[in-house]
Amino acid sequence: MALGIAEAVVGVVGSVLDKFVEDKDLRAKLNHELKTQVQQANMAQIEVNKAQAAHPSIFVAGARPAIMWICAFGLGWQFVFQPVFIWVLAVTSYSVPMPVIPTDGLLTLTLSLLGLGGMRSFEKMKGIHRENLQ
Repeated sequence: MALGIAEAVVGVVGSVLDKFVEDKDLRAKLNHELKTQVQQANMAQIEVNKAQAAHPSIFVAGARPAIMWICAFGLGWQFVFQPVFIWVLAVTSYSVPMPVIPTDGLLTLTLSLLGLGGMRSFEKMKGIHRENLQ
């Protein structure tokens, strides 16, 4: 998501540069500097993510796994346990309102985390993954 925002900012600033800077060489230089700064910011965020993942405390390094468990419980309730529970209530003639979980945000988060899982699998294939969490 942050990458999309950065690209949008580069696009807006680039269009402003196109309107107000007449010299093509200067415009290209400024556009290159802007893209370089955005790339440096992205690399700094990657370093922060690495430091966070390598932290010995489970409360720091375990934030992403905690979100994954929340997604798993939410999706498990919405698509497995709730329908079975509703069926059991219908068979036993009980009428209890079930909570509804808004799945649009939950699915967005889950699919994002699946992308992280794919990245983790890629790291394992390349042999650059960590084996332990202390």
